[in-house]
Amino acid sequence: MTSPASTHQAPTPPSERPSQPRVALFVTCLVDLFRPSVGFAAVKLMQDAGCRVEVPPSQVCCGQPAYNSGDRKDTTAIARQVIEAFEGYDFVVAPSGSCAGMLREHYPALFAAEPAMKARAETFSERVWELTSFLVDVLRVESVTASLAAKATYHDSCSGLRELGIKAQPRQLLGSVQGLELLPLEGEETCCGFGGTFCVKYGEVSADIAGRKTEKIAASGAELLLAGDMGCLMNMAGKLKREGSAVQVRHVAEVLAGMTDTPAIAEGEG
Repeated sequence: MTSPASTHQAPTPPSERPSQPRVALFVTCLVDLFRPSVGFAAVKLMQDAGCRVEVPPSQVCCGQPAYNSGDRKDTTAIARQVIEAFEGYDFVVAPSGSCAGMLREHYPALFAAEPAMKARAETFSERVWELTSFLVDVLRVESVTASLAAKATYHDSCSGLRELGIKAQPRQLLGSVQGLELLPLEGEETCCGFGGTFCVKYGEVSADIAGRKTEKIAASGAELLLAGDMGCLMNMAGKLKREGSAVQVRHVAEVLAGMTDTPAIAEGEG
């Protein structure tokens, strides 16, 4: 399967980025509520790469659930608040291709009837990056110092892959993790069945898609499943857990930052 994204971000020339960029972390709702360790891992990775990282306290949801449900009024109100919260930073980085795609690809069109606000949205969107793309394409990070003895496989989330071209970047960084063997996953670019509100509206269809995905994960021989979006990860982890699978599930940032001492997704403290 090809990756049909026509608006992929181009790498930032070294001459156009600050030597110590001031970066705002867009935490995302799922990271904030279910997996804060991903946020801490993202901060560590960017700080290790020389960034000054801040977490604006007034940030809110990116608005994607409302947007996907056709609620443009509330989505526009949310976008306005997000833009105001993140103005003034060199870059805005999210550990999620889904949220980053929403911020970068869809915000400007929300303000088509407000030229001044549209200009602000465009300026904002141009500074938005998904985490692994930011590390590789902007900061030119080629390797990390983490180590993990495990056989892993990687799932490409739909939004990150198709809207932002996130494909090679996480794999490049994972290739530098000492002891990690990255195995191929058949159907790695196929949806996991989450799809945001899709999994709620069409539960049976979503569950069927997830089941087909977990079959491929089991067949890969991996003991660890990685991805860059918490929605996908929680969906697949839940399905694997219900099937009694021993495959662990983690966000790619946790492995790259060497922060794998916490329980995997869908696993309790015990």
